[in-house]
Amino acid sequence: MERIYIQELNKHFNQEIELQGFIESIRDLQWVQFIVLKDITGKVQLTVEKNEENKKLNEIVSGLTLDSTILILGKVTENEKVKLNGMEVIPTTIEITSLADPNIPINYKNPESSHRETRLDWRYIDLRSDKNNLLFRCQTEIIRAMREWWNNNNFIEINSPKIAGASAEGGSTVFYLDYFGQEACLSQSPQLYKQMAMASNFDKVFEIGQAYRAEESHTSYHSAEILMVDMEISFIKSFHDVLDIEEAWLKHVFKSLKDKYGDEIKKEFNVELNNIDYEFPRITFEECKQILKDKYNYIGENTEDFDRKEEELIGEYTTEKYNSEFVFVINYPYSSRPFYSMKCSDNPKLTETFDLLYKGIEVTSGAQREHRYDILKSQITEKGINPELMEDYLNFFKYGMPPHGGLGFGMGRLLMRIFDIDNIREATFLYRGPNRLTP
Repeated sequence: MERIYIQELNKHFNQEIELQGFIESIRDLQWVQFIVLKDITGKVQLTVEKNEENKKLNEIVSGLTLDSTILILGKVTENEKVKLNGMEVIPTTIEITSLADPNIPINYKNPESSHRETRLDWRYIDLRSDKNNLLFRCQTEIIRAMREWWNNNNFIEINSPKIAGASAEGGSTVFYLDYFGQEACLSQSPQLYKQMAMASNFDKVFEIGQAYRAEESHTSYHSAEILMVDMEISFIKSFHDVLDIEEAWLKHVFKSLKDKYGDEIKKEFNVELNNIDYEFPRITFEECKQILKDKYNYIGENTEDFDRKEEELIGEYTTEKYNSEFVFVINYPYSSRPFYSMKCSDNPKLTETFDLLYKGIEVTSGAQREHRYDILKSQITEKGINPELMEDYLNFFKYGMPPHGGLGFGMGRLLMRIFDIDNIREATFLYRGPNRLTP
């Protein structure tokens, strides 16, 4: 007999079916036994009356523990008295496929009862909660909708190597490794390879993959291993073309997510997914700094970037003024951006770059790239990098390279903000940070 998922049970009333799943609860009463069984699609009540005919089943149920897994054969019946979806399954056989140790180390149904680090130690149990189940089903839908939009708009998927001979952004925040006797590092970004694809006439590309940052950071929004989403497009006229594409892409993703899971998100997280059918405001970096000073009397220590407080205040400002949870901050100083950023033609101290803030946190960084060989080579030197170390990269630009731009997008931060989660550890399948290498 073929396994049936719980969400399909209403198509099989009065039929014999096979179910498999985890045991969420057991009530062993004087005359009857109840089990709530759950699988990836939902929950259902199993009802076993206590009588001579069911003696063997009763003994099996009495020996069960929470979180054990079972396989059952039984009949689906409608029962309006059952609060759980108005149906129940009457088992004819129960097979224990895994008997769980009853001394479970965390209470995943009440996460506040365990310290976060303890729950991360037992993450595979922590992930059993209804909220976590929904969170990663939503991530799956987000990625599906992203791919749908890319496929509808003629993007090519690439899978760049994660072992690199040089860092895409320079500096010391890379994980070094021995690569057959050569020094190599884990990739911080597919940036250089995305640009190579532009030279290959791929025109528009995307990638979803891991990126690695060896930052000794313990904040709630940083991790050492990141699920990154990247795009790059050719033949742009300005970096605003990249902003237009990201805005259209996100509108499609959010609509798809709301249509499929909006009600469940409201129920489990008490979060109302808002429509984002408005234009995202675009404010220059310098204007943002002035707004922060004039409206909030706040001046951050870093004159070339934003601190967390500044990002939060910008989010507050754009929500109040534009009724927008998103804002593009544009034209960052060249001093704070990578060597491949294109300088503004009217002010070389500024760049054709942007960040996208969502609910007061940066989720995207992007730019028009410098595609002209001589200028790019000089900018590498300006940033204190030896051009000879970048020879392979520079060769991409020697033999024809269209004007292009793109972005990098952090999935964990997006999930944090969608679900109002306060820490990226909770929005990551298995978190990696300075003090976390297991499980």
